Amino acid sequence: MARMNRPAPVEVTYRSKRFLITHNPANAILNKFIEELKKYGVTTIVRVCEATYDTAHVEQEDIHVFGWPFDDTAPLSNQIVEDWLNLVKAQFCEEPGCCIAVHCVESLGRAPSLWCGAFNSK
Repeated sequence: MARMNRPAPVEVTYRSKRFLITHNPANAILNKFIEELKKYGVTTIVRVCEATYDTAHVEQEDIHVFGWPFDDTAPLSNQIVEDWLNLVKAQFCEEPGCCIAVHCVESLGRAPSLWCGAFNSK
């Protein structure tokens, strides 16, 4: 079976806060994924799809992983929005200049929805 090409990670800056929108990795490419995260200075990942990789391996690299999955095309729950806004505020207060990665399966639906939907909600 041919593997579909996935979009490249996209770095987005909002009010001097840096975010990386990316696809989910598989365990087979996890080391390359971690290298990419480090290149952007990612210290936290928010996963909004089902887990497809061993988060313990990522955590060993001092990158924190939060799993807040929701269905593709589903509206964001108030709890996810609140958790996201609290994380963003705390993370950039504690680590100015860091980068937060957000990923879903293909980086086209849920991850960008979390990023813009949460900021547009308040």
